[in-house]
Amino acid sequence: MTTSDYRKMFTQLDAKPVKKAKYIKHNQPKKRSCGIGLRKCKNCGRNGAQINKYTLHLCRLCFREMALGLGFKKFS
Repeated sequence: MTTSDYRKMFTQLDAKPVKKAKYIKHNQPKKRSCGIGLRKCKNCGRNGAQINKYTLHLCRLCFREMALGLGFKKFS
């Protein structure tokens, strides 16, 4: 379950606090200490294909959009 799906249910469960507490306990995303799920793109929040070199923390798609502005240039 994605983070956005997890938060959408809050509007429906606001009327039932006991069920909301149970829902939060069992459906919140796991806290990550390592692995691919720990690193997210600073720009769009995507998990995969990260460029962490030079502490960029961008996914490859956001990097392609921002590369010229960051001072990178294409060789080919």
